Amino acid sequence: MKIVVIGGTGFIGSKLVGVLGGCDFEVVTASPSRGVNTVTGEGLAEALFGARVVVDVSNSPTLDPGAALAFFESSGCNLMASEEAAGVQHHVVLSAVGTDKLPESGYFRAKRMQETITRSSRVPYTILRSTPFFEYINGIVEAGGAEETLRISPAHAQPVAGDDIALALRDIILQRPRNRELEVAGPDRFRLDELARQILAANEDPRPVIADPEAPYFGAVLRDDTLIPASHSQLASTRFEDWLRLYVAQALDPAN
Repeated sequence: MKIVVIGGTGFIGSKLVGVLGGCDFEVVTASPSRGVNTVTGEGLAEALFGARVVVDVSNSPTLDPGAALAFFESSGCNLMASEEAAGVQHHVVLSAVGTDKLPESGYFRAKRMQETITRSSRVPYTILRSTPFFEYINGIVEAGGAEETLRISPAHAQPVAGDDIALALRDIILQRPRNRELEVAGPDRFRLDELARQILAANEDPRPVIADPEAPYFGAVLRDDTLIPASHSQLASTRFEDWLRLYVAQALDPAN
């Protein structure tokens, strides 16, 4: 079975390619650096020839609302048209929990456009919505402002390890298309400001955090449950405290 991973050199893509490498599949890593550009269409037909499954884990190079919308619209339309022409049997796309709850966020509107394009295609699909990754909490913290005091939303979230997302995607690839959305989350629930304090402490960063319900998240104000998955979502196994322990150990000894 030939599987094409769009965005295969990125954070999740490289993890997924690694996971699939232990299986008896032909895996194609597709990205602009590998000659496959979903925005321009360059190299798409060649990469998708004979593919049974395509997994899209690509992301906009910028969070600017207009640019993100242009990226997901162009990329999505080109990709789905090429998949239809190639006879792809399963399109898997990675999205985000909250995509349908944050119309005020330009980035989340762009992700919703990506989902809409997927549903409108004739290619059978599965959409996997993920909660925020452990590895992206630093980015959430830095978005809290350039001042000495950081303002972070106290909304709840169930962050998840990137490795667990790769495993969830692998499992979806091995199953039939669901033609609907699935959700995956970490096993534990935290407030975002609490996560920020823990990651700052791990980084030995003394900046204080203020829980601010009006603090923006991707340009929008969160309700307490915006980032909480549905009750039937899949729960990953890696706990934040275990991931954080490894994160600190690797920071102290990068060679290992």
